[in-house]
Amino acid sequence: MAEIIDGRQLAKEVNQETKQRVDKLLEQGIQPGIVVILVGDDPASEIYTRNKHRKATKLGFKSILKKFPADVDQATVMAAVEQYNADDSIDGILVQEPLPDQLDGLAITNAIRPDKDVDGLHPLNLGKLYANQPGHYPVACTPRGVMTMFDRYNVELEGKNAVIVGRSILVGKPMAALLNNANATTCLTSIHTVDLPSITRQADILIVAAGSPHLIKEEDVKEGAVVIDVGINRLASGKLTGDVDFENVSKVAKLITPVPGGVGPMTIASLMQQTVDMAEWRHNG
Repeated sequence: MAEIIDGRQLAKEVNQETKQRVDKLLEQGIQPGIVVILVGDDPASEIYTRNKHRKATKLGFKSILKKFPADVDQATVMAAVEQYNADDSIDGILVQEPLPDQLDGLAITNAIRPDKDVDGLHPLNLGKLYANQPGHYPVACTPRGVMTMFDRYNVELEGKNAVIVGRSILVGKPMAALLNNANATTCLTSIHTVDLPSITRQADILIVAAGSPHLIKEEDVKEGAVVIDVGINRLASGKLTGDVDFENVSKVAKLITPVPGGVGPMTIASLMQQTVDMAEWRHNG
């Protein structure tokens, strides 16, 4: 049976480290600041943003949750982004997805100052990541959290076959870049990939972020693989489940993340960690 990666416990440890860094900044008269912009009343987004706001406040951040009605226009949201771009007390700006159809999410993301782009989605930051450039720049928080898991659980990446199922800009693509930069041999796939199981069975490290409940079965996984389940799906019963058949895949995997309690807590912990990074970069160089 696989060892289960305890995302909740690891997130607690990361948050404790973040709190110590916040306290040092506060001693210098610097309070890390984050703003989350929420449009509409999507229930899942409400929960996510509220959890982020509470965690940031608990850690000692200046935290703003800026809400707009679902029918807000583009100019109003863009004006808010520009306001926080110019606000020196704000280190990180995050726009919660999904956005209503009338809004151009790409234009909004691109309007965020690269040095305040705490989600790591600005083209400049993505370009630096893909080019593996040295220096300070933010990366997407979920992949960052996964990389922390690999580090804390002593998962060797160099030379390993890493397969990612799901090619989103939030998870799959930056995850592939981070793994490439760590000298893994990386294959980026999706649910459209022909004969996907033939590829996933070659993976020493399998990361699944496809949004498809129990897409990956026991027979799709190489024995001894490290399996990271980023998916979170609500079944008709109301139960939350991942993209991996946890019960059966855990019989063959070496390490596996549960859903819930795996990647999710680490995403928020990484968001907090990265906000402090950005405060330190901006104020201390």
